[in-house]
Amino acid sequence: MINKLATFFYWLNIRTWASLLMLISVKLHLDGKENVPRQGPFIFVANHLNNADSLALTAMFPRRIVWMVKKEWFATPVVGWLFRLFGLIPVRRFEADLKALREAQRALDRGGVLGMFPEGTRSQTAALAKGEPGTAVIALRTGARILPVAIWGTENLKLPRDFFRRNHIYMSIGRPFRLREAKRINKQAAESGTREIMMQIAVLLPERFRGVYADAGESLPAAATTE
Repeated sequence: MINKLATFFYWLNIRTWASLLMLISVKLHLDGKENVPRQGPFIFVANHLNNADSLALTAMFPRRIVWMVKKEWFATPVVGWLFRLFGLIPVRRFEADLKALREAQRALDRGGVLGMFPEGTRSQTAALAKGEPGTAVIALRTGARILPVAIWGTENLKLPRDFFRRNHIYMSIGRPFRLREAKRINKQAAESGTREIMMQIAVLLPERFRGVYADAGESLPAAATTE
């Protein structure tokens, strides 16, 4: 029942003010929309340049995204209340958060889309920083498909100043893939999976945004299978 209410509230907002705001303020350049699975669970992963990223990605996406969001946002007046109504998952960043992990698995078990920024925070340089292992751990535990998405054009946005300017935002959606099953989900498996996820995002980005994954254009690790 709670999930149904969250879904209703989610689409009520996305199809009203969020879509209107995107229509007014954004010129979207989207590539790879055909790669989005129309059904079944998967993990949506993207680079993170600006607080506006999640709004832009959510508004353009054809399915509901259950985002994992840093716990601090839930203590913010109004915003925290709205995030709870949206059914978002609070997570303690940079540490093992078992409660968030269980919530993430439940979202996937329901056939939903789990949204994550594997870097764990916004990039301070607009280029990819080293990914955190949380996304890979969830993917390895659940066997869920991963959908890599790259976003740029938001790196210099200032809100609310730029709400009513015609901002060019670029998104590129890659093919869904799975991490190769690990015999044990240990530190090595998590690190290998994290690198694979970040490389799949990096190859979708222009070279200047690839950061520590600058070699992504040369070759991708063979650990993943696309489908």
